[in-house]
Amino acid sequence: MKKLTVKILALVLITFSFTSCNNTSNQSYEEVAYFTMEGNQLKRPVDYRSWVYVGTPLTPNDMNNGKAAFPEFHNVYIDPVSYDQYKATGKWRDGTILVKELVSVGTKAAVSGNGYFMGEFIGLEATIKSSKHFANEPGNWAYFSFTTPPNQDLKSSAAPFATKMCNSCHANSAKDDFVFTQHYPVLRAAKGVGLDITPENTSAR
Repeated sequence: MKKLTVKILALVLITFSFTSCNNTSNQSYEEVAYFTMEGNQLKRPVDYRSWVYVGTPLTPNDMNNGKAAFPEFHNVYIDPVSYDQYKATGKWRDGTILVKELVSVGTKAAVSGNGYFMGEFIGLEATIKSSKHFANEPGNWAYFSFTTPPNQDLKSSAAPFATKMCNSCHANSAKDDFVFTQHYPVLRAAKGVGLDITPENTSAR
């Protein structure tokens, strides 16, 4: 009787696990990211450092005549459900969230040589694709900043930028549905490969 009970329990756990995995793609972005829309405000994302790391672009002032539009490091993360959907379909699902953590340029010298090395956390931004909340925005994408003046805490919520602030640049220059995948090999490697493949585990380079 004891062995039978153990087998039944194991079967239940396996079934639950399989069902949970197959239902992942149906989760809303509120469930995935643990934040919700209230009116036109987006609550600041939480736990994003445990999401899928995409990359860290940098366009320093030194290489842009001292006037770079984005002179800081941008650590970019994507919510895991959207990443899996991108692997499965090669498309950005409704509800995709990308978070951009801003880090200042710190020292420019290290034991390894001269370069650009991270300094301090200075801001946080996010973009979200939502036909529900942004039906009138190009591609249904909206962009947010939780950054405050220097040395102040991040805002708890933010309103979307005006369309002309971000969407036009993304529409004209981003490679894949308003996302700059041309600058992120992690995303290029994942596009449409299927859920049974883990790109970083392959030998191809």
